[in-house]
Amino acid sequence: MKTRNSAFAAALLSAAVISVPASAQVAGIATADTSVVIARTKALGAAYQSIGTQYATFAQQIQQKRKEINDMNVQLDTNKDKELTQVELDAAIKAKNPLVAQIEAKQKEIGQLQDPIIKAQLYSVEQIAMKYEAAQQAVIAAKKINIILAPDAFVWAPDAVDVSAAITAELDKVAPTVGTTPPADWRPSRQGANLYQQIQQLFENAARVQAAQAASQGPAAQTPAQQPDVR
Repeated sequence: MKTRNSAFAAALLSAAVISVPASAQVAGIATADTSVVIARTKALGAAYQSIGTQYATFAQQIQQKRKEINDMNVQLDTNKDKELTQVELDAAIKAKNPLVAQIEAKQKEIGQLQDPIIKAQLYSVEQIAMKYEAAQQAVIAAKKINIILAPDAFVWAPDAVDVSAAITAELDKVAPTVGTTPPADWRPSRQGANLYQQIQQLFENAARVQAAQAASQGPAAQTPAQQPDVR
């Protein structure tokens, strides 16, 4: 799964801080972003924080193994330009450098540590997604909406056409909390996995923006527990 390497970092981010325009609808036509709707829910924010606490030891191990991999990559960087190129990696593989096998082993260990974290996050996302249709229908009825389209279906639309916040509010009512421990035989659906990836991307993008802003403002602006504002 492409979000594997940053899944635990995203688990520490609160979903409740995502902001969207005030909800309304124009001439019976509205738009909603499913991933934003679910990411904003209080239930998902609480679930991710709970998962982050539960697997805090795993996070420390993952961080340590990534540091060890980075140290090995430095040794494989033959021209010492602080960038391991594919040419350098291929040369190491051809020379059967033992560091290559060690890196692969540690990457496998990281994957094994992340698997239960990702599974727990996926499970929490799907539990909320199961309530999405009912929440959406409640908003449709309350606002007398005739059509809801995905945001990318519009070339332009006023902010008032977005009902994502209204659907999130309904989800907060019908799913105030969700479990984070899936049954032993549980497997995520393809739709759930896709939705999870979209939500992870929202968090990761927000974290990058926040990190860049903190770096530009200096050490005083860096607060480890600060939550990103995902828009």
